[in-house]
Amino acid sequence: MKPFQVPSAFTTTFTLEYGVSEADMRRLYENAKRDQWNASKDIPWTDALPSDGRVIADELIDIYGSPLWESLPEADKVALNRRIAAWRLSVLMHGEQGALLACSQMVDIVQGADQKFFQATQVLDEARHNEVLSRYLADRLEGLTYPMPVNEKDLFDSILSESRWYLKTIALQLVAETFAVALFKMMSESALDPVLGTICKRILQDESRHMGFGMLSLPRVVSEASDTERRELEDYTCFALEKTLLGFFPLEAYQDVGFSPRQIDEVKRYRRETAAANDYAPFRKYFKKDMHTAMVSNLARLGLLTDRVRPRLEKLGISLPAS
Repeated sequence: MKPFQVPSAFTTTFTLEYGVSEADMRRLYENAKRDQWNASKDIPWTDALPSDGRVIADELIDIYGSPLWESLPEADKVALNRRIAAWRLSVLMHGEQGALLACSQMVDIVQGADQKFFQATQVLDEARHNEVLSRYLADRLEGLTYPMPVNEKDLFDSILSESRWYLKTIALQLVAETFAVALFKMMSESALDPVLGTICKRILQDESRHMGFGMLSLPRVVSEASDTERRELEDYTCFALEKTLLGFFPLEAYQDVGFSPRQIDEVKRYRRETAAANDYAPFRKYFKKDMHTAMVSNLARLGLLTDRVRPRLEKLGISLPAS
């Protein structure tokens, strides 16, 4: 996969006051220092893989339980299991590098020492996540790696080219990272490979701090925004939600197993029908609950999801929390 460049321009703030001005933010920084872990030493890389080669529960595969799934030979079921896991982990790995780059910019553009110190710890967190996911794909999934989906690239093109820290924070910490948390939780609960389970749990420890940055830093920005600025904040939030919640389908994984275009259309149809009709499907059971209890409630609490953008939210299947 070839690297790509994202043009950006922003003003770097060199602060000369290093004392504590935001106690809660400094506490977040102290927690980050306390909770650091080493991807080389703290992951049980030598633990045995499951004997059949599966790394996640088959229930996390969209077509599990369908006639098409039942018709597959066992070898194809295992191959699809590994490729679906690799596809999801690749999406997360690319996102972690996007977060690494965005947070390195944030160190420059946030104003106070408390925020700069915390963002510096998140740069290290994201580098570690990028490292551990890359190593997992290389060591445990024999180098299976998939390209960055278009929607994910669009989102990070926007985040990395945006000069305002608070818009970066909305899109990164409160939308993309909260979505990633839901996926990591889902994969942690369903991991058959103990190494994958450990990795997901370690990453989740870090992600809760990252969301905390947004909830501590954004209330003043939103409350002091003019009507025009508030509309921009709401619209950017919707843009980030649309790019994060739409357009993610592991097409390449199905193609690698040999699915025909007709079979892939069947997969997409079964996926839509199952998601619409079955609240016990794993995607809805884990992801929808986490999305609404974390992402939607946090954004609404900040005042970023309003009646003005309700039609855009409804197209994403998002209902506003009761006020």
